[in-house]
Amino acid sequence: MSASIAMMNLMTPVIERTCSEREIYSQVLPLDGAKIVDLGCGRAELTRLIASHGVNRQITALEVDKIQHLLNLDIVDLPNVEFKLAGAQEIPASDATFDVALMFKSLHHVPAELMLPSLSEIHRVLKPGGHLYVSEPIFAGDFNDILRLFHNEERVRTLAFQALKDSVAQGVFEFLDEIFFNAPVKFQDFSDYERTVIGVTHTRHHLSPEVHAEVKRRIDLRRTPEGVKFLMPMRVDLLRKPSLREA
Repeated sequence: MSASIAMMNLMTPVIERTCSEREIYSQVLPLDGAKIVDLGCGRAELTRLIASHGVNRQITALEVDKIQHLLNLDIVDLPNVEFKLAGAQEIPASDATFDVALMFKSLHHVPAELMLPSLSEIHRVLKPGGHLYVSEPIFAGDFNDILRLFHNEERVRTLAFQALKDSVAQGVFEFLDEIFFNAPVKFQDFSDYERTVIGVTHTRHHLSPEVHAEVKRRIDLRRTPEGVKFLMPMRVDLLRKPSLREA
């Protein structure tokens, strides 16, 4: 086992850092003046943050869910963002187009058999020396304990991590860093949670009345005057496409 593979861990017993995702990617990625592909942009919340800050950032934001993509097309105040309907396994771009590829909590949504091919496709569209930033939720914590009542992601998250390790082992990417942090997550109330988590359009959740009631009970137990708050444990793997000299 190479030293890089040995440094990659699915989870860690203690996470001391609490911060926003923005603090992490701003610290480790050269985003200014970069051509960026955001793979699985969802509601484009992080896409907006990245596009609205810094200097000369050009973003291609891909989403595979047709419903959400149509909503994203209604966004008209981000002139440096182009929204496209596509998945990571077939990126509509030429070879060596992008400086940075982003996957915010999206790799585990890729079908298992397409995870490694998707990473190879990301390698194709990255410039030599380009960065791949992958953040994934860790299968632990109070938020996850509620989510698993109706959507257990342990297997797909494990497969996503293994695909990352395999891509490093095969020389597709170089391992640069792994960062663990707790991301603050807040909902106004159960209705907000139901809309943004249970009601996502990329996954059809079918809750029995009993499960729905239990999820609501647990969310309501956490409600405060400031809303329903969680700390979601996260892992970031920062990889790099080898430069031509190193390939």
